[in-house]
Amino acid sequence: MKGNLISSVVRTLFSFFVPGGLLLLGAVACVHAKIVAQSLPALMLIYPYTVFGAGMLLAWRFNKSRLVFALLVLALADRSLLLLVHRTIDSVRTDDLVFNAVALLLPINFAVFSLLKERGICTLHGILRLCLILLQALGIVLLCRRSPDLNIADYLGYSFVDLPALAGISLTQPALLVFFAVFLFFIVRFIIHRDAVVSAFFWTLVSVFIALAFEKLGPLSPVYFATGGLVLVISVIETSYSMAYHDELTGLPGRRSLNEALRKLTSRYAIAMVDIDHFKQFNDRYGHDVGDQVLRMVGSKLVRTTGGARAFRYGGEEFILVFHESLMDVIPHLERLRKTIGTSEFMLRGSRRPRKKPKQPQTTEVPQNGVSVTVSIGLAERDDNYRTPEEVVRAADKALYRAKNSGRNRVST
Repeated sequence: MKGNLISSVVRTLFSFFVPGGLLLLGAVACVHAKIVAQSLPALMLIYPYTVFGAGMLLAWRFNKSRLVFALLVLALADRSLLLLVHRTIDSVRTDDLVFNAVALLLPINFAVFSLLKERGICTLHGILRLCLILLQALGIVLLCRRSPDLNIADYLGYSFVDLPALAGISLTQPALLVFFAVFLFFIVRFIIHRDAVVSAFFWTLVSVFIALAFEKLGPLSPVYFATGGLVLVISVIETSYSMAYHDELTGLPGRRSLNEALRKLTSRYAIAMVDIDHFKQFNDRYGHDVGDQVLRMVGSKLVRTTGGARAFRYGGEEFILVFHESLMDVIPHLERLRKTIGTSEFMLRGSRRPRKKPKQPQTTEVPQNGVSVTVSIGLAERDDNYRTPEEVVRAADKALYRAKNSGRNRVST
């Protein structure tokens, strides 16, 4: 149990820091390297525009509206800080006002984007969200004109406490408070959901924080803005890869992952095909939601199969287990799996049943609905008759039908 906990923590930390944290670390190392520093002027001409262009292309191709809005906010913030600062509007210096307004609004926007659902770009939802972003930019321009009358700059630069440690940070205390609140928000959301997009938003915000807090309008700040955009772009590629190679319902590797695993198999292996008995009856009697529950529950049992098995979602109610052992060595592991599933009590999740077990369960007179779930398993191994993985899979499929025709809830070879 302790080993599983440590392994889970390590996987969580790895998925949180990679690739976003790694990309940001690489950017910090590069901008402070002498060789790269000499080429910064040329890099500044292409890096931000390349990231923005590639990101927009990927967002359009994969219909990722959140990426479009996040990249747009990053670009507006970066360009506004470069173009509007040190200029005069009606004899009012706007650099501090623009900087503080951007620093306050940008993390709030990121927090909102992380909560949004993908509703498309050229849709009513997409157009409304785009208008809200543009209204923020227009609002900053209007505040610059009315700043002397409203004392906006004083509010944005207000200091709650006098801390010498903050003297070297360009951000105001209201902006710092918002930044760290959003940092905490992203960390909590990632722990709960393990979402790669949330991790990307976190590291993008860290990159923006470095640009604003330590570089402030310096020559390196656009590099950090562009790196933040790059983290978001990579997250789209990462989530698209996960969707292509993993089954969203069960969390198991999907058909593409299975095909790659089969191509890598060597001389000694066995393949088991697992089918949920009478699965159509679950859907017909209880509905597809209950069928999905059964698939998830069986999938959770398959990943715990002993013998070094790798579990895959094959399609429908069928799964595949790949072993690097002989047929006779595998049978005891499959029998143990079959009995574990057959003796497990699968409780149907009612509409009022909480998703997590409460600390103090309340007694109820409503009866709990339990269902019996069994599986049939067909097993085959590579030998002189079945030389390729495809042939072994077909042999396992035939063995599965023999198990079902013999009464189900059994292992057949």
